[in-house]
Amino acid sequence: MSSVPARARRIGVFGGAFDPPHAAHRALVEAAIEQLQLDQLRIVPTGQAWHKSRVLSAAAHRLAMARLAFADLAQVLVDPSETLRSGPSYTIDTLRALRVENAAAEFYLIIGQDQAAALSSWREWQEVLRLAIICVAARPDSTGSTRPWVPSAEPGLRYRQLNFPHWPVSATDIRQRIARGQGVAPLVCDAVARYIVDHHLYPSA
Repeated sequence: MSSVPARARRIGVFGGAFDPPHAAHRALVEAAIEQLQLDQLRIVPTGQAWHKSRVLSAAAHRLAMARLAFADLAQVLVDPSETLRSGPSYTIDTLRALRVENAAAEFYLIIGQDQAAALSSWREWQEVLRLAIICVAARPDSTGSTRPWVPSAEPGLRYRQLNFPHWPVSATDIRQRIARGQGVAPLVCDAVARYIVDHHLYPSA
């Protein structure tokens, strides 16, 4: 009698500043876990973002907020590796490290449509395509419409389009609201909102 081979373990990788983590991050994580049938999803707060001019909040705060934001999702693990690595954070370094730890796993890199469009500017982006399936969450354009991402015809490109509802929220807007003394519920969860207040994050200039 032939046996059916077990499928490879599926690990999602979702990187970002998470400064702060908000409702759209949460919705995307839940969608990815369900649609990709992930066994684990690594939330990877960036250490030193090579593509951002803004100085990020301290890594300890962003890690703490991420752990609070996703604490009730059993598949989620907040991964501090990029914040512990010296120099700019690059996705290729993270994927290689994860591959060493999980040689038999299948990796799903979760990115937004804007990141997908800029994929060819990433460090060793062809190797990123080899190591992970690219999972793209569409974002509305300036007109408010959402168009499917059309991938380039790169050899070996594997991708999935995530069905993701429109969430008109951004970390930039949340930081600005807090600086103006405005409420941010329900844009961030209660635990993250309390953490921001307790640690006096995002004060007005």
